[in-house]
Amino acid sequence: FEVAMTQLGGHSLYLGWNDLQLGRGETIADTARTLSRYVDAVAARLFRHQEIEELARYSSVPVINALTDLHHPCQTLADLLTIREHRGRLRGVKVAWVGDGNNVCNSLLLGCTLVGSDIAIACPRGYEPPEDIVSTARSNARTSGSEVSILNDPVEAVRGADVVYTDVFVSMGMEAERERRMQDFRGFQVDARLMEAAREDAIFMHCLPAKRGEEVSPEVIDGRWSVVWDQAENRLHAQKALLLKLLRGR
Repeated sequence: FEVAMTQLGGHSLYLGWNDLQLGRGETIADTARTLSRYVDAVAARLFRHQEIEELARYSSVPVINALTDLHHPCQTLADLLTIREHRGRLRGVKVAWVGDGNNVCNSLLLGCTLVGSDIAIACPRGYEPPEDIVSTARSNARTSGSEVSILNDPVEAVRGADVVYTDVFVSMGMEAERERRMQDFRGFQVDARLMEAAREDAIFMHCLPAKRGEEVSPEVIDGRWSVVWDQAENRLHAQKALLLKLLRGR
């Protein structure tokens, strides 16, 4: 966001937790009201999704969800841009997610079903996306004409896919669960053998940072399928578009 704002001719200000009065007990509501007097928009990364909802509730300027434990919508904007660049369209494209039903998965699930892309999600049992998000996605799909599949078999999810996507098995803040998670996610690594189940011209995506040898093999992320660097670049372009949309006329 800092680079995006600079390229657009604006100015960005980074404020960490300890730079704000939140670290000294100020409420999120008061922080939102104060920041609204200084800036034209707020992009916030907060662990608890409820906190960004509260920030937005009391802010008089646009609040952008740059990441929470429940959603990562800005990543999805970049993902959809990347898919359209490489596949030429979004409607009718099949996206396969393999791994944890985490915040990136949740937003991708909603984003794909809004634009008419089919999505198949393969997670170990107990790691599927929240049911309320799946329900919203299925409602989106009925409107857009797309399909949603929640599975526990990576091969079934990837079969015939145009896009194969994964993320780390152990997200930030879950380090204490690492040993159990690595056991539970056995068989869910995206390797060349799994990619062979997708379309011959399928692409591989990852939101980064990646753990080579865990959720993805080096031959995939560094090989012919990978578009992760285009995807990383598109975060910049997608964020510029979002800022323009929100700030035009302010």
